[in-house]
Amino acid sequence: MIWENDNARLALLELLSRGSLKRRRTQLEAYDALAELSWTRATGRRDEIGVVEERRTELAGLIDRVWPAWRDVLADLVAAGLPPTPDGYGRLLDMERAAAIPELPERINRRTAASLTASHSKASLTEARRGALGGTDTSHDGAIRLRPPDRLSARTANGTVDLSGIATVLGEVSIPERALLDGLVFEGAIRAVLLVENLGAWRDLRPPPGWLLAHVPGWDTATVGHLLDRVSGIPVVHFGDLDPNGVRIMLHLRERAPHLKWLVPDFWFELANTGGLRTRWPEDLNLDFAPAQVRELVTRGLWLEQERIALDPRMADALEGALAAGPPGEAS
Repeated sequence: MIWENDNARLALLELLSRGSLKRRRTQLEAYDALAELSWTRATGRRDEIGVVEERRTELAGLIDRVWPAWRDVLADLVAAGLPPTPDGYGRLLDMERAAAIPELPERINRRTAASLTASHSKASLTEARRGALGGTDTSHDGAIRLRPPDRLSARTANGTVDLSGIATVLGEVSIPERALLDGLVFEGAIRAVLLVENLGAWRDLRPPPGWLLAHVPGWDTATVGHLLDRVSGIPVVHFGDLDPNGVRIMLHLRERAPHLKWLVPDFWFELANTGGLRTRWPEDLNLDFAPAQVRELVTRGLWLEQERIALDPRMADALEGALAAGPPGEAS
């Protein structure tokens, strides 16, 4: 039934309380249904209907049946200075939820925050909803998988842990976003950080001594951004697929780390004829900064996956070369 929907019932409320109703995308079904009734009339304004005063009692009878609490809702809206519209009603509900928020810790997950301040946990956290949290911060609570170099530790307010020791046992370590947000500090020498797009290449690549390898799972770069804040001043190199998405990810990361270097070894392009895969490179992807071999891939409609060279014995030298080079597009 159409009137079981809040937006449809709000259309009735607005028409009854204001005498007119504007046509909105969120209320189309209700608007069209009301526009066909003899209770309404055209107002002369575009996308707006008005109530026929002689039929107002019939409109009131309908809203009494489908929304018995409408008088209380209207009174609350008026008291809050809000209109009887979907936006106004949504803000009223946000205010009621904000008043019921319990005492909060210093940080909570953004989904928890949304469930407390909005209609569900996947709702967006608007400025007003964030304001309802007071001084509480929110986090996505991602984690970043690392392959640390020898003798690298992490220190937080709760103590120090030997990352290289854990990796010796488990092969890798995982750092939660909250630890990075709370001021985690790396202790030990890091020559460079290598961001690797695909899991297989990240796990199997053999880096030179002193390199910290971090897995960047596609577009999930929020936690990586917090890692970059913790390694300020250390060279960072990116290694991803040579395809449109891989290039976009690199460009996105470069917005966070302007001096990001790009690992594009010459020997990779030896695979173009035998291992190149077909793709369509979008015209709006600006590759003026890219090496000539990358632009040739674009011309040929090919892309190269990074796993094919992850175990190539020339990778160690390629990494050192990328470390010595400037960011892509920067003059040597």
